[in-house]
Amino acid sequence: MAGPAVELEVGDRTVRLSNPDRVYFPARGETKLDLARYYLSVADGVVRALRDRPCMLHRFPTGVTGEKVHQKRLPRGAPDWIETVRVDFPRWGRHADELCVQHPADVVWAVQMSTVEFHPWNSRRADTEKPDEWRIDLDPMPEATYADVRRVAHVAHEVLDELGATGWPKTSGGKGMHVYVRIPPEHGFADVRRAAHAFAREVARRCDLVDLTWWRKDRDPASVFVDYNQNTRDHTIRCAYSVRGIAEALVSAPIRWDEVDAAAPDDFTIATMPARFAELGDLHAGIDDAVFRIDELLEWADRDARDGAEEPPEDDVQDLDAR
Repeated sequence: MAGPAVELEVGDRTVRLSNPDRVYFPARGETKLDLARYYLSVADGVVRALRDRPCMLHRFPTGVTGEKVHQKRLPRGAPDWIETVRVDFPRWGRHADELCVQHPADVVWAVQMSTVEFHPWNSRRADTEKPDEWRIDLDPMPEATYADVRRVAHVAHEVLDELGATGWPKTSGGKGMHVYVRIPPEHGFADVRRAAHAFAREVARRCDLVDLTWWRKDRDPASVFVDYNQNTRDHTIRCAYSVRGIAEALVSAPIRWDEVDAAAPDDFTIATMPARFAELGDLHAGIDDAVFRIDELLEWADRDARDGAEEPPEDDVQDLDAR
C-alpha cells in the first residue's frame, strides 16, 4: 500500500502527491515523498539549474527498479501554472512542448508525475537554438577509475584557468564528472560543439588518460572520454541536484574545485545533500555572473582543422520519444 495522498505547500502553490509512501529507492527505502522533500531542500539550486530550459523528464512510475520513461512532452494533467517551451525537430517535422521550470512547485509537480531525473537543454527558451551553457563531460570507460576522472578534471581546470573561463564542477551521479561554463548565447550548437571539441583535444594533449576516439568500442577501456557531444542539439544530461534513478539515490552534486580529490560520487545522496545544501548553499549560485566567450576556442578549432585534425561525424538531433 502506498498510503493516502498528501498536499505539499510549495511557496504560494499547493501540489498534491499521490502514493507518497511508495518506495522509489530500495537501498535505504526512500519513498516518493522523500524524493519530493529532497527537491524542496535544494529548491534554489535545482530551479537555478533548470530555469527557462526545455527539460526532458526521466520518469519511474513504480520506482527506480521498474520501467523508465523518457518524457520530452509535458505529461498530461499539468496545472495551469506550469510553463512549457516548444522545441522543433525539423528532421521529423515534429515538435514537443517541454517542461520549462520557473518555480520549486514545478519540480515537485514533476515528482508527482514520477519524475526522478531532470535533463535540461543547454539553451533557454528565449532562443533554444543558441546555447548559453558549455558542458564538459568527463566520461570514464569501463576500466577507468574515479581517480582517473579526478586527474583529467585537474587538467581541464588548468586549461580553463589559462583561457580565463570559470568552470563549475559537479559529480555526474555516476562514475563521471561534469564541468559547466556559462557562455553568451551567440553561437549555434554546431559552433559550441566545435569549441568543446577543440578544448577536449587540448586536454588530451596534456593528459594521456584521455582518448577522443569517436567509437566507444574502439577507445582504450582504461581511458576517459571528454565528451564534447553533450553540446549537440537535444543532448541532455542530469542537471545540478538531479537525483539519479538508481537504488542508492545518488545526486549530481555541485562541488568546489578544492573538493575534487576528496569527494566521491557516493558521498552525495538524497539522504546527505539536504544538510550539505543547508550548510553551503548552492555552490553554482554565481554561474550566471561568470560568462566566457568561446571565440578563442573556435580559433583553436580552426587551427586544428588547418593542421589536419579529423572531424567526427555529425551527431545531430536525437529522435523524438513517442511519449
